[in-house]
Amino acid sequence: MRYGLLGEKLGHSFSKEIHEKLGLYKYDLIELSPAGLDVFMREKDFSGVNVTIPYKQTVIPYLDEISERAKTIGAVNTIVNREGKLFGDNTDFGGMEALIYRAGLEIKGKTVLIAGTGGTSKTARAVAETLGAAKVIRMSRGGKDGAISYEEAYEKYSDAEILFNTTPAGMFPHPEGIAVDLDRLPKLEGVIDVVYNPLTTRLVREARERGIKAENGLYMLVAQAILAAEDFTGRDFGRNCIDSIFAEIVFEKRNIVLTGMPSSGKSTIGRILSEKLGRDLVDTDAEIVKKAGMPITEIFARKGEKAFRDLESEIIAEFSGTGGRIISTGGGAVLRKQNVEALKMNGTVVFLDRPLDALLPSDDRPLADDADKIRKLYAVRYPIYTSSADVVIRAEGSPEQTAEKLLEKLK
Repeated sequence: MRYGLLGEKLGHSFSKEIHEKLGLYKYDLIELSPAGLDVFMREKDFSGVNVTIPYKQTVIPYLDEISERAKTIGAVNTIVNREGKLFGDNTDFGGMEALIYRAGLEIKGKTVLIAGTGGTSKTARAVAETLGAAKVIRMSRGGKDGAISYEEAYEKYSDAEILFNTTPAGMFPHPEGIAVDLDRLPKLEGVIDVVYNPLTTRLVREARERGIKAENGLYMLVAQAILAAEDFTGRDFGRNCIDSIFAEIVFEKRNIVLTGMPSSGKSTIGRILSEKLGRDLVDTDAEIVKKAGMPITEIFARKGEKAFRDLESEIIAEFSGTGGRIISTGGGAVLRKQNVEALKMNGTVVFLDRPLDALLPSDDRPLADDADKIRKLYAVRYPIYTSSADVVIRAEGSPEQTAEKLLEKLK
């Protein structure tokens, strides 16, 4: 019998990988139109399915029984076929509760704002109320379905301490989106963004920059998937299973981004990592040359450094949008904040800290073609490399040794 995920557009989903890591069943992404959903639910040709946007409420009339938790929330995300009878549950509740604990947020006695009015917003409200929130307010652009408008929320609840985003704002392929103006909520202590693709949404990034605890929805996705698998199989997998699969997914989905001075070994180490992990390698300098149709020295000579940097930013934005790659950057890539933000959206930024006396001039790098230029670049850029990096690796041994050291640290 069949297991899978029901939804309208599922190109962004990680659910297949999560479920199949259990090694118990094949799991399909089942994209259906509303008419297709009707046929699918009536035929009942499945053992267990999960349900996502926009069908968490649509499926309820097809069910023979639903759990008390799903009734309370008014949304179903898990359906089990028990000898032709369809049982609906909501494992999003447990997944969101697990995410809140992981984020270290205290909900009791706090004012909670929820952006969005869909099925996941109802889950967020139920969880917040269960955890003892003093006030729970849902908000939407139009102030519909019992919610208030964003403007009203900013005016009346600017002292809110906890924010949930349950809208798709900031989701791939539109990562620039953001649901809430954080400047208008100065008392926030914690942010939960249910969007998990990209791995670091703009909302999460801006919250962390303000010193606010913030997590995206990936841990919730993994937790609710394992809870759904328990419904499917009748087995108890436990918290350790959730943590283990979460760690695997994060490692697989995150880009490894190599930064550092010219001749610090980024391209060589990138090739080694690509071979070891079976991941595509993107060398941004090589992509710039390909796109410009001329060597970097010629770009500088004919168009100037700004034109080169603009092209570099385009390439970085293009290849940072999805994960699972090795990205080797040019020496000056981190000089623009927009590049660092793009690289961190789905990546771990690694600074390969090669000693100054080991950095050699290169004729194909106009800003580093003699020793004096390298010394001056090093002095200016070193603090930028360290401040923009998530991980710093001292690149003193062979490229193979440095690659091994990096993998040990990342895992």
